[in-house]
Amino acid sequence: MDSILDKTEEKMQKAIANLESRFINVRAGRANPAMLDGIMVEYYGTPTPIKSLANISVPEARQLMIKPFDRSCLSAIEKAIFEANLGVTPNNNGECVFIVIPALTEERRKDLVKQVKSIAEEGKIALRNIRQEANTSLKNLELPEDEEKKGNNLVQDLINEYNKIIDEKLKEKESELMNI
Repeated sequence: MDSILDKTEEKMQKAIANLESRFINVRAGRANPAMLDGIMVEYYGTPTPIKSLANISVPEARQLMIKPFDRSCLSAIEKAIFEANLGVTPNNNGECVFIVIPALTEERRKDLVKQVKSIAEEGKIALRNIRQEANTSLKNLELPEDEEKKGNNLVQDLINEYNKIIDEKLKEKESELMNI
């Protein structure tokens, strides 16, 4: 029974980590190098992560600077960012690519809050699925009824704990999005 609980908690931690990584991609009008994660640049015919080709820094709160190690891939980086459809326009000065993050309107902020709430709900659904899986595993062990009930209660305590974590992270992200 302990191994089932350990596996369940491990899966719940992974669900929280996934939620956090998805929250990072919802930008709040501030520059964050993580928003470029997943962008692949065509470099000598091979899709290459942008982080492997350049240093990414934040010179100002709403600006990203991407300085490639090899200047010849500057236009390819610019093109990849443009095609990633991030809602930003890259500019280059011959040495670096700059991205200015536009200020968010009130309406756009509310849309982002809705998006974040939907991501949080997906996280809670993942936790419920993990709970269901754990309860089924406990049932398959054919334990005495009181042991099975004890196991189910422990799984429920875990899900309550992780749901609280999701709620806290959601509140944090909402306040980040709504602050101007």
